[in-house]
Amino acid sequence: MAERSTAAVDVADNSGDNPLTAKADKATTDGVTESIDTADTAEMSTNGTGGERKATEPSIATPELHSGHKLARRYRLEECVTRLDGFSSWRAVDEKLRRAVGVHLLPADHPRARSVLAAARSSALLGDPRFVQVLDAVEENDLVYVVHEWLPDATELTALLALGPLEAHDAYQMVTQVSQAMAAAHREGLAHLRLTPSAVLRTSTGQYRIRGLAVAAALRGISSDTPQRTDTEAIGALLYAALTQRWPYESDAYGLHGLPKGVGLIAPDQVRAGVHRGLAELAMRALVNDGATASRQEPPCTTPDELVKAVGEMPRIRPPEPAFTAPPEYQRTTYQQGTYGRPAAGPAVTQPVVPPPPPLQGRTGKALKWAVSALLIAALGLGSWQLADTLLHRDKGSTETGNTQTTDHSDGDGDKPKAPVPLKIADVTEFSPSGSGIQENQVKNAVDGDPSTAWITPQYKGYPNFGNLPNRKDGSGLIVDLGSAQDVSAVDIAFYRPGQTVEVMAADPGASHPSALGEFTKRLSNLKPVGKGLALSLDKPVKTRYLLVRITSLPSDGTPEDAFRGGISEITLKGRKAE
Repeated sequence: MAERSTAAVDVADNSGDNPLTAKADKATTDGVTESIDTADTAEMSTNGTGGERKATEPSIATPELHSGHKLARRYRLEECVTRLDGFSSWRAVDEKLRRAVGVHLLPADHPRARSVLAAARSSALLGDPRFVQVLDAVEENDLVYVVHEWLPDATELTALLALGPLEAHDAYQMVTQVSQAMAAAHREGLAHLRLTPSAVLRTSTGQYRIRGLAVAAALRGISSDTPQRTDTEAIGALLYAALTQRWPYESDAYGLHGLPKGVGLIAPDQVRAGVHRGLAELAMRALVNDGATASRQEPPCTTPDELVKAVGEMPRIRPPEPAFTAPPEYQRTTYQQGTYGRPAAGPAVTQPVVPPPPPLQGRTGKALKWAVSALLIAALGLGSWQLADTLLHRDKGSTETGNTQTTDHSDGDGDKPKAPVPLKIADVTEFSPSGSGIQENQVKNAVDGDPSTAWITPQYKGYPNFGNLPNRKDGSGLIVDLGSAQDVSAVDIAFYRPGQTVEVMAADPGASHPSALGEFTKRLSNLKPVGKGLALSLDKPVKTRYLLVRITSLPSDGTPEDAFRGGISEITLKGRKAE
């Protein structure tokens, strides 16, 4: 999630419901902004989803917590971004892993507490990287809290639409990725039911991620008799808004103006000129329109799977060509006339040409020529002799020096380097530069002396570079802590599976708990694919306390789902202990 102005306000926020007509903010006594939303009573008409129901429960007081409060002695609350219907949402810090997270809080006796816990745990089991991941769901001390990812580089679709309609290629990518993600969720029995522009995030790499799967609806008590149709219509509304910058219903919502009252649902290309016709028809097929356009002959899309199929049948929309800027017009200069780009002040004046002096004639000239030639020949001869003499002396000196060094080395038994000994590893942690770990409970398996146990990554689908996730752009791996600076001369690593792209790096001797890639300044091996093991023998020992075994690409795990997985079985270091 990004800053509060974009993606910080999490799935429980009402910032998207009728902000132009039915929303007011007021400051509470502790300085937190409380979202007061009167649009919940008219949510069915705003969203246009006939099967969606919102439970009507008595108002429950939100737990009175404050910034600095800790949950499970780990999650420190920083900023309240939503306080509504007896629950609150916070930006927090996971002090154990040193990363930002989001937290939903509600009392354990809240009527929706059980359904929120169940929804969060079901969403966490999905494990699809296209959704903002649920990290923890706990009931503790009369509180229920759900911890989820916080994406600092992501931007809400609400903020993108505030700048204008999306380009056809961007809208195509959005509907493709969102519909595919929701189709996968529905195959696992999970629905969103609150798929609004504030629930769709675009990362800095152009990927779209969805937050609040199942949890957003559970927090608000929303249900539907036709969940697949509800989510499909919501995707159609997102595409409609992306093409027109208008919400496809009469009510204003999510910072967008609605359609004119009394005209009904009209096609996107009738709202705004230049809309891609194929995407406009796709949006109408997904919305509840009962065949609103006579020109459309295709049947409506009622499930995310049908929407995915319809997108696949469309011709692929390519990104726009980069704009070509014409170079500035060539400016002819008057360099040939001697003014170098400056116009002449007046008519050109012909300068008299001074002829060169004539060559020396007669006996004097000939004598000078012979004298100069003789001096040049003498200088060349002397220089050649000096060069040959220098080379001969150098060869003789190097031969004598080599014999002396060989003799000294063979006789000096006391100067032989000591054999390296195994170094004790004090600690090992996961390399998580973005603050988001993947298998932190397995890191000890890589230094326990047992090659049969290993730190193994989860299964990533589609891309070997950890699923091409933005928080894995620097890869992953393990950071080994020797406890103090040691002279490391050999590194031996056994891998869980061959084919991983790996490099080994070391931090400066004075480094303290390095976690970012830039803090490891010494490269011990080049980044390259390796087999089942990697053995490094350093010509000169490297003094360091922390070593990084960094993995940037994973091998296929042999399954037909185009999935990738890797890991590290054992790390052994040798060298000389600091005295």
